[in-house]
Amino acid sequence: MSAAASARTILTSLHEIMASRTHAQAKLNQVVETIGESLDSEVCSIYLLREGMLELFATRGLNQAAVHVTRLAVGEGLTGTIAQNIETLNLDEAATHPEFQYRPETGEEKFHSFAGVPIVRRERAIGVVNVQHIEPRKYEELEIEALQTVAMVLAELINNAGLVDEEQLESSSTASTGQETATGLELVKGLALGEAVFHQPRVQIEHTVAEDTEAERQRVYLAFDKMREQIDAMTGQAEFGIGGEHEQVLETYKMFAYDEGWSRRINEAIDSGLTAEAAIERVQQRTRMRMREIQDPLLQDRMHDLEDLANRLIRIVSGQLGTAAQKGLARDSILIAKNLGPAELLEYDKRRLKGVVLEEGSQTAHVVIVARAMGVPVVGRIRNLRGLVREGDTVLVDGDKATVTLRPGNGVLSAFEARFARKKEKQAAYAKLRDVEPFTRDGERIEVMMNAGLRDDMGMLAMTGADGIGLYRTEFQFLVSAQLPQRERQARLYRDVLDAAKGKKVVFRTVDIGGDKSLPYIQSENAKEDENPAMGWRALRLALEREGLMKVQARALLEGCAGRELNVMFPMVSEPWEFDAAKEVFDAQLAYLKKRKHQLPTAINYGVMLEVPSLAETLDQLLPRLKFVSIGTNDLTQFLFAADRANPMLAERYDWLSPSILRFLARVVQTCVGQPVDLGVCGEMGGRRLEALALIGLGIRRLSITPASVGQIKELVRKVDTKEIGDAMRGWLASPPANLREELIAWARSREIDVD
Repeated sequence: MSAAASARTILTSLHEIMASRTHAQAKLNQVVETIGESLDSEVCSIYLLREGMLELFATRGLNQAAVHVTRLAVGEGLTGTIAQNIETLNLDEAATHPEFQYRPETGEEKFHSFAGVPIVRRERAIGVVNVQHIEPRKYEELEIEALQTVAMVLAELINNAGLVDEEQLESSSTASTGQETATGLELVKGLALGEAVFHQPRVQIEHTVAEDTEAERQRVYLAFDKMREQIDAMTGQAEFGIGGEHEQVLETYKMFAYDEGWSRRINEAIDSGLTAEAAIERVQQRTRMRMREIQDPLLQDRMHDLEDLANRLIRIVSGQLGTAAQKGLARDSILIAKNLGPAELLEYDKRRLKGVVLEEGSQTAHVVIVARAMGVPVVGRIRNLRGLVREGDTVLVDGDKATVTLRPGNGVLSAFEARFARKKEKQAAYAKLRDVEPFTRDGERIEVMMNAGLRDDMGMLAMTGADGIGLYRTEFQFLVSAQLPQRERQARLYRDVLDAAKGKKVVFRTVDIGGDKSLPYIQSENAKEDENPAMGWRALRLALEREGLMKVQARALLEGCAGRELNVMFPMVSEPWEFDAAKEVFDAQLAYLKKRKHQLPTAINYGVMLEVPSLAETLDQLLPRLKFVSIGTNDLTQFLFAADRANPMLAERYDWLSPSILRFLARVVQTCVGQPVDLGVCGEMGGRRLEALALIGLGIRRLSITPASVGQIKELVRKVDTKEIGDAMRGWLASPPANLREELIAWARSREIDVD
């Protein structure tokens, strides 16, 4: 039986139950019997929220004496976890889940399989419907979809029967009235102040069961047509010029709007007997479930784009089209949203939109790329955002510290305004150094370069006065593309980047994908079982395996840099043979172009990223074949400490001023002394004033950092005496103090060097 047919069978039965004149409890008792029989499941239970607790209201298969007796707090046990996270669980062995709790009065000890879905109203779980089975097995996808359909219908039944306390639901969503500060995830740096504006209240689906399937199908067809017209109009109005990476993001977004697979799944949900709104929501529930199972951040971000489109489609089909963008922003505003699609962000008046706060969001999300191009600070991952803030609240967004302050008092406002003014003063002072070469007090020239990855980043080269691009992340072009970029398109980008650099040095890093930057159109058989992606099949390892990928990029770089110098760097080299294998690919493409009399680069300089500690042990063997080495401090440090830099529980252990990392870097510097190799550091470490001071003390003379850090590092360099800091660093590393960071801060302050 198809998923649609299975769901339709259950839905028909539920429709009859809802239409019956029996009381609510009797209806729930019938519902659990119907679901249990339809899914061939020994147990089906319904828990509803009452007085803040999840109470067992009806069950088939568990002890009837437990009904209205067994109660769980939200977040307690598997049922409480489903309600708290508003997520679906599907387990072949329930007892292995870390949140499993056994309630002896239910008699559920003999059941192994467990699946549960939340019953949702007004974006909050008002209950949970569970099924259990004696034999350990995962429930099939069509069974989970049937459960999700049941939960949607139950939400309507429960509401109509008055089983949900509406006042309790309202009170649970009432935000605090006092000052509150929440910490999230830094997505786009910057400071912003404005009034809270909700992007879009979700459409409340009141009717789930369709009376006329064909009429619902026509409503969806018309809504798709209207949505696609809107997307086409918005992508044509983007005001960022032509050819930027944000343009490719919007094209990917547009691709989803025209995806036939998505519209087909919605039609299948309508076939099961759902209204158009309920069908769209049912398909999105499936998407959200997949999103929670996917560890790949890029694919998660693509799912967020679909979420954005689904919300838009529901608004169109229901006739509830108003958003804060359409109404217009009357004053300086901070946009509040669960998540946001790139096209939706573009609808806002950029003069009034000062910042964005998201309940979800990630650093690789498409909306973040667009927000960065717009210069709008963004903080994400603020839990229970809608429960914290009200429309019109004053909101302070600190993208530098990833904090959001709601309803700030006068003292906090004054401090914020003073900090904002100081930041502008500092930025103005740094801007004056744009054309000043960064020499230290004792005459050492420090190269201060910037990192880039988007075509739009190149404008910052002239604005900051950076010496060049020390790291151009070529994978960004791959990350924002729906398919593998063609060679001509890659070559055009590299040409454009060199044109924009106006003769300044550009170092192109070959694609560093895999790990947290996987691409849906490039899958490696070896990566499917990768339990630790950061240390897995990624970067050069993946590129060498996908020979065509490396060949195409090599030829594109050679063609794009024709007539000019090509500086190419290979990421995550762990042994010399990997560098040799990568260079052989370039040599073969170079020979191919020579044979056909193509114009070639005037010079080709090869380098490596030193991110894997093992490379340091054989670096002396590799140096004769290299022109430069760039130490990638982000990956290198997490590999040295065996500490995931994204894990907040390990934040205290991820210290760039630990003697262990500094001693390691000192050994690398010493290995390169006397060799005709340019040694530098790429990454966040070099962009922080205190850490940059330490690196200069170790003998590093080239830093490649974010554009926003260039001015402040140039200013720092001019205050440093390299011999003095070098002597201090050697002393500390020979006999490390209890806290080297504090020692370095005290040393800097005693010389009136600002390291904050």
